[in-house]
Amino acid sequence: MSRRSTQRGATLIVALVILVLLALLALGAYNTSTTELRTAGNSQARAEALNAAQEAIETTISTANFTSDPANAITTPCGANMYCSDLNNDGTADYTTRLTPVPSCVSVKVIKTTELDFSAAEDLTCVTSQSQLFGVAGANTGGDSLCANTMWNVTAETTAAATGAKVTVSQGVGIRIGADETAASCL
Repeated sequence: MSRRSTQRGATLIVALVILVLLALLALGAYNTSTTELRTAGNSQARAEALNAAQEAIETTISTANFTSDPANAITTPCGANMYCSDLNNDGTADYTTRLTPVPSCVSVKVIKTTELDFSAAEDLTCVTSQSQLFGVAGANTGGDSLCANTMWNVTAETTAAATGAKVTVSQGVGIRIGADETAASCL
C-alpha cells in the first residue's frame, strides 16, 4: 500500500473540523452582538425614561397649582398628576409618568424680616405691606415676613409603553411661597 492511499481522507476531516470551528466562532460573534444590541437598547430606554421623569418633575414644580393643590399639580390629557412624553412626535405617548405619591410638603419655615435682603426684588415682595414699620423708633422689625421657605418631595414613576422600562425619580425642591399659603399646602 502506498503512502498516498492512506492520506486520502485526512484533508476532508481537517477541512470539516475547520468549518465547524468557523461556524462556532460566527455563532459566538452573533450572540455577542445581539447581547450588546439589547444592552444598548435598554440603556437608551432607561435614559429616555429618566429624562421623561425629570421633565415631568420640572413641569410639576413650574405650575401655579403645585403649592396650592399638589394632588392636581399638573393636568394633562393623560390624567391628573400624569405626564405623557411623545419623543418621536407620532402622536402616541412613548412614556407615561405618574406623580406617585402626591407631592408633599416636608417642611415650612416662615422667613423673619431680619433675614431678608432689601436690595433683592424677591425679598421686597415679602415686606410690601409691612413697610410702615421701617424707620419707626422701637418698631419690631424682627417679626415674621409675608413669605415662607418650603421643602417638597416629588416622586415621578415613568413607564415606557413599548419596552416596559420603568424608572422612579425622587427629588426634593425648595420653593418660597406666601406665609398665608402655608396652611393650605403644608399641613
